[in-house]
Amino acid sequence: MQSIYAMHQNDSDNLEKEEKFLFNSIENIRDLYLIMLSALVEIRNSEEDFIEKSSKKHLATAEERNPNKKFINNKVLNMLSESNSLSIAMADRNINNWKNNDDYILLLLEDIRKSDVYQNYMESKTNSFEEDRDFVTNLFTEVIAPNEKLYEYLEDYKLTWVDDIPVVNTLIAKQLGQMTPAEEDKETFKVSRLYKDLDDKDFVKDLFRKTVLNNQELAKEFIDKTPNWDTERIAEIDAIILKMAICEFLKFPSIPVKVTINEYLEIAKEYSTPKSSIFINGILDNLIKDYQASNKLIKTGRGLM
Repeated sequence: MQSIYAMHQNDSDNLEKEEKFLFNSIENIRDLYLIMLSALVEIRNSEEDFIEKSSKKHLATAEERNPNKKFINNKVLNMLSESNSLSIAMADRNINNWKNNDDYILLLLEDIRKSDVYQNYMESKTNSFEEDRDFVTNLFTEVIAPNEKLYEYLEDYKLTWVDDIPVVNTLIAKQLGQMTPAEEDKETFKVSRLYKDLDDKDFVKDLFRKTVLNNQELAKEFIDKTPNWDTERIAEIDAIILKMAICEFLKFPSIPVKVTINEYLEIAKEYSTPKSSIFINGILDNLIKDYQASNKLIKTGRGLM
């Protein structure tokens, strides 16, 4: 939707260029995912470095000579540090943000030490994988992900990430919460795939191309359903959302109608005007009735209507 909108705003007809930008934007989501995961690793390593240097001070205190190492010994943080999958993915995408901006790691570490999540964990006398996992999950969701300075850095680094940050953080929190104890000779943590499968990636390309290339045809489908609205008065985002939804109705037989409607109503609520979702829902509902009456809607598979 955003790529099609950008195309309209730039008055561009270079499909290949815009498609390349679309896939680059999606690929950048993986970079954001890796950057957020690597922050956990760098925070742990930074704390270990601090503890080691403090213990070697000439006038080290008793606490500095015998520090609480529960945080740096956290099993989940160490699994992330030792993950070949994560290391390879970061090397492949040349992710080294925190090596060049370690001041953000120090800021995060300072906020972590002040948090109740950290203090309660460090004071706890229990020692289990479940406790370590819950701590890291809560630490990420309650302290790291909402950090304003981190958000500002990510926004400045790549503007397209503004919409991706919540999705990436939700995925990471889910992965952390599902981690299990390491088994011998088995990979402890695997980087999530960007696409579920090749069909997933093909869908992105097909939906983009079919919506752009059939722009006029798709527009005609709903113009007659809005007699009280001049074409110019329909918000551009709303028009794009309608075209994409209609494209799925007519050109993607395997996608259930309800799935299409729900997806685009959510997009409308997020990106368009407060009343857009009601407007769009009314048009799509009328279109479905007409398509069903004229046998224009062809969906394959069970439960797709």
